[in-house]
Amino acid sequence: MSTVRRVAAVAIAATVILGLSASGAQAHRHTTLFVSPHGSDSAAGTARAPMRTPQAAVDRLGRAGGTVRLARGAYPKQRIVLNGRDHVAIVGSPGAVLDGTGLTVPDGQNGMVEIRNSSDVTVSGLGITGYRTTSLDAVPIGIFVTGAGHGIRLLGNHVHHLGNDNGTLGSFDMNAHGIAVYGTNAQRSISDVRISGNELDHLVLGASESLVLNGNVDGWSVTRNVIHDDNNIGIDAIGFEHTISGPARFTDVNRARHGLIAGNWVSRIISEGNPAYWEDGSWCNCADGIYVDGGGSIVIAGNRVDASDIGIEVASEWKQGRTNDIRVTGNAVTGSRYTGLAVGGYDQDRGEAYDVTVTGNWLRGNNTLRDGSPEMLLQYYVHDTTIAHNTVISTNPGQTVLLYRDAPAGGAAKNARLVLDHNTYQGRAAAGHELYYWNGVERQGLAAYRAASGQDGSSTYTVSR
Repeated sequence: MSTVRRVAAVAIAATVILGLSASGAQAHRHTTLFVSPHGSDSAAGTARAPMRTPQAAVDRLGRAGGTVRLARGAYPKQRIVLNGRDHVAIVGSPGAVLDGTGLTVPDGQNGMVEIRNSSDVTVSGLGITGYRTTSLDAVPIGIFVTGAGHGIRLLGNHVHHLGNDNGTLGSFDMNAHGIAVYGTNAQRSISDVRISGNELDHLVLGASESLVLNGNVDGWSVTRNVIHDDNNIGIDAIGFEHTISGPARFTDVNRARHGLIAGNWVSRIISEGNPAYWEDGSWCNCADGIYVDGGGSIVIAGNRVDASDIGIEVASEWKQGRTNDIRVTGNAVTGSRYTGLAVGGYDQDRGEAYDVTVTGNWLRGNNTLRDGSPEMLLQYYVHDTTIAHNTVISTNPGQTVLLYRDAPAGGAAKNARLVLDHNTYQGRAAAGHELYYWNGVERQGLAAYRAASGQDGSSTYTVSR
C-alpha cells in the first residue's frame, strides 16, 4: 500500500476507534438570514434583500438560533461574537472574507469569530484575515472558542495573514492563534468539537500555536486540515497551563483529552525568525508540526508533516503534569529541520510521557540542518512506551544518526519499560557505521547498540541509496 493510501486508511480507522464522525451539529435552525457587503441592516435579510453586517444578523436571529449566510465579498473591520448563544450556523459563500485590517485588538484573547459559552455552533466557509497587533497585551485569534459548551463545528475556513507583529527578541509575551479552543470552566468542558477541512497559513504567532486545544476540552477531532508557513506550532493539544487555575489545575479537567488528530497536512512550521525564539544569540529551531503537551488519550494518525522544525512531539512541559495514552500511528514525517519524532520532556524540569505507542510511521530525511541530531529523539521521563514497526530513514550523506536517547533522570519508574523493536532502519552509512545514542552514549552499528541497550532485537538496518 502506498504511503498516501496507508495514511488515509489509518485516519479512517482512528475515526471509527474513537467513535467520532464528521457530521455537523444538530440542526435547530429554522431561520436563515442573508448578509451581503452591499446589503442594508434595515433590510429583511432575504436572499434578495440581504443585511449588511454579520453581527447584526446574528443578533436578529434571537435565542432560537438559525443560520446566517454571508455572500461573496469582503466584510472589513467586522467581528462576529456569540456569547451564550446556541443553535447558530455562520456559513460563508466562496470568497466571503472577514477582514480585520485596521481593527484594534483589545487586551487579552480576542477572536475575529468568537464563541463563548455556546453550544451547537457551526462556522464554515469563511475567510478570516488581517487581525493584527504589535501589543504584548493583546492576543489576536482567527476563530476563538472558550468557556464551556458542546457541539462546535469549524469546517472549511481559511485563516491567514494575521497575528502579533511585536519584535521583542526573546519575549514569550507575544501571542496569537489561528484557531483556539480554550476550556476555561473546571465544572463544564467544551466537548464534541470538530475542526475539519480548514486552511491556516502565514500566521505570526509569537509563543503560541496555529491550531490549539487547551484546558477542559474533552472529546474532539482535528482532521483533514492544511496548515503551512506559520512561525510556530501547527497543531497542539495542551494540558496543565493556567487555563484553569486553583485546585483543578493539575487534574484531568485541565487538559485536552479524548481526541483525534488525523489526516492533516502540516508543512513549513519554522520558528527561525520568530522573535519569541531568539535564545542566547541564535534561533531555537523548535516549532513542532504536531505537538501533544500535557494532553491525554489522543490518537495521532495518518498525518503528513513536512519541512518543519520537529515533525511530531509528545511531551509534558509542566513538571507536575504528564502526557499519557497517546497513539502515534501511520504518520509520514519528512524533511524536519531538527528531528522527526521527539518523546519526553526537553529537560529535567519537565513532566513525564508514558503509555505512548509509536507504530507504523514513516520517518525520512529529517535533520536537514545536518547538525548531528537524530531521526528519533527520546528525551527525559519516558516510560511504559513502545516504539515498533516504524520505518526510519536517514538521508544525511555525512552522519547517519537514527536514534538518540538522553541519559535517564529521576527515579527508575520514570525510565522503565521502554521498548523499541521491529523497526526498519536505513541510511547512507555502511552497515556497522550508522549511529545510535543510548543513554547519551554513542554506539556505532546496530549490533553495538543492541548490546548496550537490549533494544531493537528484531529490527534491521540496511544501506539506502
